[in-house]
Amino acid sequence: MSAVKQTAENPDPAPRRPSTRIAPVVDGPLLVEGPAEIVLADGTVRRSDRPVVALCMCRRSLRGPFCDASHRRRMRPGRRSPERSG
Repeated sequence: MSAVKQTAENPDPAPRRPSTRIAPVVDGPLLVEGPAEIVLADGTVRRSDRPVVALCMCRRSLRGPFCDASHRRRMRPGRRSPERSG
């Protein structure tokens, strides 16, 4: 992404917005840094002003699209017991 340069044709360039960082968690949610606006399939818009938002990827969350850690309570194929964090 290139920066907008100030020129005679563009004397007041728009300020650069900070980039959004998205980090996947293994067997967990997507972590999105900064305030987020999520548009759902039905057009509903959900907003979060938290510094980090966890978006559910397993579709088990009762608070979708936000993660409620439901993925921790389910056994995964090939594992003997549910994964727990502590």
